Amino acid sequence: MSKPRIACVVGTRPDTIKNVPVFIELKKFADRCDPVLVATGQHREMMDQALAAFEVRPDIDLDIMQVGQTLAEVTSRALDGLERVFKENRPDFVIAQGDTATTFVASLAAFYHRIPFGHVEAGLRTPTVQDPFPEEFYRRASALITHQHYPPTQWAKQNLLREHHDPETIFVTGNTGIDAVLRIAEAQKQDWLTGHEGRVFVLTTHRRENWGEPQRRIAEACLALVERYPDSVLVAAMHRNPIVRETLTSVLGGHPRIQLIEPPEYARFVKLMQRATLILTDSGGVQEEAPAFGIPVLVLRETTERPEGVESGNAKLVGTDKDLIYSEAVRLLDEPDAYASMSAAASPYGDGLAAPRIRYLALKSLGVESPEVPMWEL
Repeated sequence: MSKPRIACVVGTRPDTIKNVPVFIELKKFADRCDPVLVATGQHREMMDQALAAFEVRPDIDLDIMQVGQTLAEVTSRALDGLERVFKENRPDFVIAQGDTATTFVASLAAFYHRIPFGHVEAGLRTPTVQDPFPEEFYRRASALITHQHYPPTQWAKQNLLREHHDPETIFVTGNTGIDAVLRIAEAQKQDWLTGHEGRVFVLTTHRRENWGEPQRRIAEACLALVERYPDSVLVAAMHRNPIVRETLTSVLGGHPRIQLIEPPEYARFVKLMQRATLILTDSGGVQEEAPAFGIPVLVLRETTERPEGVESGNAKLVGTDKDLIYSEAVRLLDEPDAYASMSAAASPYGDGLAAPRIRYLALKSLGVESPEVPMWEL
């Protein structure tokens, strides 16, 4: 009897970081299954950086990225490529992560071929399908044709139940992003600002809804923070989108204690988070990862599909109002009890064992036994 083939599909930096731990876990059981890593290359360089951090290479690379690509072009090229891959390789199970175009298309291509689809980080939701755009649509649409949902938390599970998905298909696993960040943190040495003894603020902002004036307000708030604390350094990892870069550079460029840097390789960014005193971000992944290190997070969005961090006290939703960002940061930095409360809260996102749980569930659905791990309960 041949071993079942499981295709793990990635395409961007976030979905690579969170799906490769599942692929690596499946590879440990290569005597029982045939895992295949399929890359669309939706975000070429940033995806490659994430792959390098885990020292893996895709078995199949569609290399679809083109300069100036539209969402429609990404979708059509990824669908055409995955159609060929699934037709030629006939996987028995497909796994993809999150809310990218690659993930949505992987679920759709699997549906067309009647291949069971496993959705890592299922069940995240915001009140409207338009925000965040287009990610909220992608995750909702993928859920409609998912065979096994792997929500990271009980909150995400409840979202799926409210949408009337079959409870027998929903398994709370914790977040594979915690698996990834703990693995990388343990393996890497700290080399950020080793001679600096003061505060370190880390900024990441890239979401479409924050382009333009909201991003300018964010940058102005960060500039005010650096000016208030003479012992501080701000490190802003700039997304490659020129719209983002123009705004950040115009406000923050040229300051002696502000570093505008290229997006670091994933392993280096993990160590930067560990080095931070405070993180300001509109990134979903960073909202999950920072609590693993006890770093307070100010979330630069009006809504978040990751409310667990806010509810547990690890993060605070501050939007893009300049005065609110500034005042909340100052409160944390000037009030030791407030800072200690945020940094001491237990991470609600996982224990580093999400990938083994997903491996067990996927293989079990294919009639293959492997060691079981209890589901994530927090």
